[in-house]
Amino acid sequence: MKTKVNELHAKNPAQLQQELLELLKAQFGLRMQHATQQLGNTNQLRNTRRDIARVRTILSQKVKQS
Repeated sequence: MKTKVNELHAKNPAQLQQELLELLKAQFGLRMQHATQQLGNTNQLRNTRRDIARVRTILSQKVKQS
């Protein structure tokens, strides 16, 4: 579920906060699957972690601008 940077820049801070919540829930689910040996593609964990960092970065940039 790789998120495009342009799509994130178009969102307002409230939408970014919602996106961050969804990504954190997805990360938790993936970690549970990984712990129980049910996760086949472990790259999903890395991609989700990077998406979370991307959203947090853009969110902090938007907060600094306003």
